Formats: sequence, C-alpha cells, structure tokens
Amino acid sequence: MEQNMFCFQCEQTAGCTGCTGAKGVCGKTADTARLQDELTGALIGLSHAADENTPLAETTWKLMVEGLFATLTNVSFDDKAIAEITDRIHQEKARLRPDCGGCASPCGHNDDYDMKLLWNAQEDIRSLKSLILFGLKGMAAYAYHALMLGASDETVNQFFLTGLREIAKDGTVESLLPTVLKVGEVNLTCMAMLDAANTGTYGTPIPVSVPLVVERGPFIVVTGHDLKDLELLLKQTEGKGVNIYTHGEMLPAHAYPELRKYPQLKGNFGTAWQNQQ
Repeated sequence: MEQNMFCFQCEQTAGCTGCTGAKGVCGKTADTARLQDELTGALIGLSHAADENTPLAETTWKLMVEGLFATLTNVSFDDKAIAEITDRIHQEKARLRPDCGGCASPCGHNDDYDMKLLWNAQEDIRSLKSLILFGLKGMAAYAYHALMLGASDETVNQFFLTGLREIAKDGTVESLLPTVLKVGEVNLTCMAMLDAANTGTYGTPIPVSVPLVVERGPFIVVTGHDLKDLELLLKQTEGKGVNIYTHGEMLPAHAYPELRKYPQLKGNFGTAWQNQQ
C-alpha cells in the first residue's frame, strides 16, 4: 500500500504548506522522505549518546555533518545511500554507548527520535523546532563543503549536538527561542569558516565576466556548491578536449583564480536548481 509523505522543508513545497502525497514537488518519493526522517531521528539519538563526558572522534563529527546534509531538500534521493548512513550512525551510537545496548527507554541513549512527534506537535512548537532543524541542515551543507577542504570548527560541531538535543526536548516557546537565535549566530561562524577554506584554497574571488554561450564540442555541466568537486573535475578533464560549464549555484566558482585558470572552464549554463532539467 502506497504511503504518503509529509515534507515542508523547502520553498517549493506544495501550496506553501507541505508536500503530503506520494511524491513531492521536487520529485522526492514518500519512501525517500521516510528514510530521511529515520536518518534525522537516528542523528538526534546519536546526539544524546555523544554527551559531554564522551570523547568524540573526528569521524563522529563527519558522520553528523554528512547525515544532516544528506537530508537537505534535494541533496540525495538515493534510498540505499540514506539507509547506509543511518546504519553507520547506529554503529557509532553503539560504539559511544556499548553498555546501553539493551537499556530501556528512560536513559534515552539508545533511542532514535520519532519524527512524527515533531510533525504532530503544537504548531508554535513545531515551527520553532523546525527552524532549528532546517537551520542545522543548512549549516551542515556549509560545514560539509568546508570539511572537504580540511576545515572544521569546534563551536559549530558542538552546536550540532546542542541543536539536535533541543528538538527531542519537551520545550516551550520561551525555551526554544534562544536556540533558534543561536542557530543564526553559529551559522555565521560556519559561513566564515567555509569562506576562509574557499579563499585559502582557491584564492580571493574577484568580479569577472562569465560567458553564457555553449561552444562546439563535448562538455560537462556541474551544479551544486562543492568547489572541491569542480576542482577535481577540472583536473580530470585537462587536455582532454572536454569543456566544463557551471550551472546555477556553481556560478561563483568563476571568480576564484585557482579555478578560473583552467582554460576548459568555459562559462555558465542555465539558471536556478529547480530549472536544471
């Protein structure tokens, strides 16, 4: 029997209220939405296992950032990949709390959070907790791209734990508002980290003219925000006669000297991500 979804985390959501059918406006299926909710619930469970008395490995932070990023709007519709990240989160939780494997629910260390508790919460509480959750997911995108360039920040990492734990609490409007505001504050720290990583790796961006025409010959169009992916693609196509065009959000890549130096980086193709077909 076909299941319906509930998803309202992007600006394209149906009727400005939420996608509730078998498939979202973005093309995400109800099964994928369910798996993303399970992944988010597992991450909230991991945040409780990783308390202040538990030493965390670098791999724990990477897993948390990767997991949050994977649930963001249209980043990944690969059901198998989403399920695999969830499995890795469960393994990490078991590593952090090996003595908690058979414990009952009151300790909270071994439980995944049921996202239905959030989606069915009183509307003000749902709204504030959603602001925290979606803010953390967006921040994870910045943190992930910075991580690909070898950058991370302890304040940002710790706040992922703080924010996820807040979602599972029986909070009030008054108790949730400070965390909502803190999301914005820490996000600025995260953006500064990514900016430093980008400029430190690819140089300080400067204004440039970007052609919008497509030249003759084979070409690849690359979208998204990951400058590291673009750099690897440019290195792989050097001298191959294959041109590279950016798309949508990747347009700013042309401003970075260390990327612009590749002659096969020709121009930009298309507009925003929702038009990328």
